[in-house]
Amino acid sequence: MKKTIPFTTLFLDIGGVLLTNGWDHHARRRAATTFKLEWAEMEERHQLNFATFEEGKLTLEEYLDRVVFHHRRSFTRAQFTRFMFTQSKPYPEMIDLVTQLKVRCGLKIAVVSNEARELNAYRIRKFKLDKFVDSFVSSCFVHIRKPGADIFRLALTSPSRAPSRSSISKTRRCSFRSLKGWGFEVFFTRITSPRARNWPRPDFGMTKMPSVKAGNANTRIPTNKGLGLSSSRCSRR
Repeated sequence: MKKTIPFTTLFLDIGGVLLTNGWDHHARRRAATTFKLEWAEMEERHQLNFATFEEGKLTLEEYLDRVVFHHRRSFTRAQFTRFMFTQSKPYPEMIDLVTQLKVRCGLKIAVVSNEARELNAYRIRKFKLDKFVDSFVSSCFVHIRKPGADIFRLALTSPSRAPSRSSISKTRRCSFRSLKGWGFEVFFTRITSPRARNWPRPDFGMTKMPSVKAGNANTRIPTNKGLGLSSSRCSRR
């Protein structure tokens, strides 16, 4: 008889799972409109710098120097930075779901994300993610990004990680395929409004997975975001 490995750890992203994306092209487009910036130029400069920014090799001040304040503006850095930060909104239903799973099933929660240092710190503090997340593997601190293999290997060897059989993450399908090669079992699903009807049913020690309701227009769970459940057979470290 095949032995069942208990689910013990959830691996999540922040953007698209717990919160909206921090500084995606929609937010940048809104910034260009609000501050009357030339979109094509701003986006070209962003594309040249965002990977270095997310890897923690550029500070926010340096990023803004290169992308926005390379010449005189009619607004201040503080105004633009405040706008950047206020683009982040929570998905309260997902936060509640993850918190329920952690408490009811004794799960460890680990976050693996690509985010710039100042934005990452703000989002963790503002939405109190550290109240229920056990470990953060953020690109800005480890200087490597998804979907590269190294950041996932680092997350799997995190000291706080128990032997795991579960993760939940907004990761692209191509990334899921690579995760399967590292001993993960991958389940792919989508959140649909108003309820998540097609969640996989792994054994979390629960007879029924909590339902997820879409929120209001500012915090609703996007219907086109993939959520994946996966498991690791890695031994205890």
